Amino acid sequence: MLERVGGAILATFAWIGNVASFGLRALREAVLPPYEFAEVARHTFEIGWRSLPLIATSGFAIGVVLSMHTRASLARFGAEALIPAGLGVALIRETGPLVTALLVAGRVGAGIGAELGAMKVTEQIDALEAVAVDSFKFLAVTRILACIIAMPLLTSVADFCGIIGGFIAETAISGMSWQLYFQRAFSLIDFTDFVPATLKTTVFGLIIGTIGCYLGFTTSQGTEGVGRASTRSVVISSILIIMTNVVLVKLIFFLFPARV
Repeated sequence: MLERVGGAILATFAWIGNVASFGLRALREAVLPPYEFAEVARHTFEIGWRSLPLIATSGFAIGVVLSMHTRASLARFGAEALIPAGLGVALIRETGPLVTALLVAGRVGAGIGAELGAMKVTEQIDALEAVAVDSFKFLAVTRILACIIAMPLLTSVADFCGIIGGFIAETAISGMSWQLYFQRAFSLIDFTDFVPATLKTTVFGLIIGTIGCYLGFTTSQGTEGVGRASTRSVVISSILIIMTNVVLVKLIFFLFPARV
């Protein structure tokens, strides 16, 4: 029993080491020529533009819901005037980046794992290597870079749509003008709120891209393995995003103490 538990722990640490090495290798290869700009642009379009309707709709709905919940809480203390500011701070500092990362992990992470897994089991990756194409750089590095680039852009869209959703909800209930709403919404927000919270999503993009590509490249057991890679990409990426977010938030508080 102890041997099996010890073996499972060692296997877990070995897997973590392999994924970390995979991601670090991708970052190193990204700065070395040749550069696959066309592939990076194509995958950025697929990841960013194709995800835009989901991110925008989700951000809008979250803004509406947060506005209603915030009003229900602050109305008890007669502090309805703080609703726009509270909504803006909650969205930009935490809710927008985290929700966007989890949504992209669900949509994009599964797609990357399944696509590369299918290429692996059908020996398309081996075929690329046979014609002297660096499959790692062409398939993995481009997708990881695309995730890193797309995440801050999608997060900004989610934040904007969330604030718009909160404005519509607040206007429907209280009749607040848009000038007053946006003045109050951004009264407590500056660049030390927006920039670190948005840039940390590049780490989330690195996690999503690395996990999806690694599981795709190590897929085995045919179509069953492809399905497993797709599912594991979503689950593992989501868990790592949530855990990493805790560390990044603490780091942001350390680097920007005025935020605390």
